[in-house]
Amino acid sequence: MVNNEIIQKLWNLCNVLRDDGITYHEYVTELTYILFVKIAAELDNESEIGIDKKYTWKELNKLDGIELKRKYQKMLIDLGAKGGNLGIIYRNAQTKIEEPANLKKIFNEIDKMDWYSVDKEDLGDLYEGLLEKNASEKKSGAGQYFTPRVLIDVIVRIMKPRLGERIFDPAAGTFGFLIQSDKYIKNNANYFSLTPEEYIFQKKEAFSACELVPDTHRLGVMNALLHGIESTRFIQGDTLSETGKSLKNYDLILSNPPFGTKKGGERATRDDLMIDTSNKQLNFVQIIYNSLKKTGKARAAVIVPDNVLFESGAGTEVRIDLLNKCNLHTILRLPTGIFYAQGVKTNVLFFERGTTEKDNTKEIWYYDLRSNMPNFGKTNPLTKEHFEEFERSFDNVEEKEKLERWTKVTLEKIEKKEFSLDMGLLKVEDRVEELQNPIENTEECIEKLEEALDLLKGVLRELELCGVKRDA
Repeated sequence: MVNNEIIQKLWNLCNVLRDDGITYHEYVTELTYILFVKIAAELDNESEIGIDKKYTWKELNKLDGIELKRKYQKMLIDLGAKGGNLGIIYRNAQTKIEEPANLKKIFNEIDKMDWYSVDKEDLGDLYEGLLEKNASEKKSGAGQYFTPRVLIDVIVRIMKPRLGERIFDPAAGTFGFLIQSDKYIKNNANYFSLTPEEYIFQKKEAFSACELVPDTHRLGVMNALLHGIESTRFIQGDTLSETGKSLKNYDLILSNPPFGTKKGGERATRDDLMIDTSNKQLNFVQIIYNSLKKTGKARAAVIVPDNVLFESGAGTEVRIDLLNKCNLHTILRLPTGIFYAQGVKTNVLFFERGTTEKDNTKEIWYYDLRSNMPNFGKTNPLTKEHFEEFERSFDNVEEKEKLERWTKVTLEKIEKKEFSLDMGLLKVEDRVEELQNPIENTEECIEKLEEALDLLKGVLRELELCGVKRDA
């Protein structure tokens, strides 16, 4: 059984939980409480990460019925009371599984999967695969927190994170950028040459994250721990608030900030942003370039929607500030359909923080991966091959000049366009949206109906918990 088969089997267990009245939104969180203990057992690091012997997989799996449910409920409370990352994972955790037989069935089904076929180094990836599966299901509502894995991989390979660097994601989601950066470093650096102090730094201090949504933060911390990252710098909070003011002086920032405006249209509450706006992406862009070290080597790659490239007012001010303080050397125009939010048009900004505050950008290279591309979606996903030309030619000016999808734009031309960066496309896009694949359209309708059913079940559950009785 390969990882994808295990991931699918784990996902199919949601049917058991749906029978217990649990919604898709609640399902992955519930499953991860259990799965974390199982993977820790497979990695043989239960004691290292702080799981008490009485709550190990071996001990829990011996139990049955109400005895298992009571022990499991006690485990959630006790682990949630611990400090550190384990306490974050199980903070305020409570089971939604009412039927003890369903809980036992989940333990049994997980236990009998072919774990021997999974390399121990791939166990963290298996969990990450479950998160990706959750994000790809529109009914789960998790897509907004998940960046496609292939895009993360390409960005990390281009940015080349290094040992000793402080790496940060201010809108971390499930920590995909940080985990892939850690993998890249481990695959390309000599860990045997590290001093004990350098090793501790790499394991506990090199990576920082901030994530607003508590459940997503929980999943991210769990994801990091399963990949061997035990950083003490994983914050649950709003980067746009006072919480984020201390998060500065990084060597590398990788992020896919949330789209849209602050709820209710209010401004960020931080007082260190020079340009006032309710646009979240513009605020995150400001925070990112101002949080880089002024060494001339600090750099960032940030995914932004199209409006960041052309929005007037505060948008123009932010772009001028960015072009002055940083060398914005590359913009990748991404195709539509690659994110789980339908129709979102996005780009990746690649820039380096200058040592001065003025005149750091002289020209920008654009790569158009949007024009003349196929429709992407569930049935036609984005792959590594789609980025092959972009990645191969990224640092090769001679090759860029020969390739149609690359375009160089001077700062003078940008100034004439009143600092709009909405350029670099091979053709003027047809503003009429293409028809959606009929199969995907039908699947989306089904998923919306299932989502509505899940919401109604959640309402019914809350009413019953409040003591509302059914009519006789």
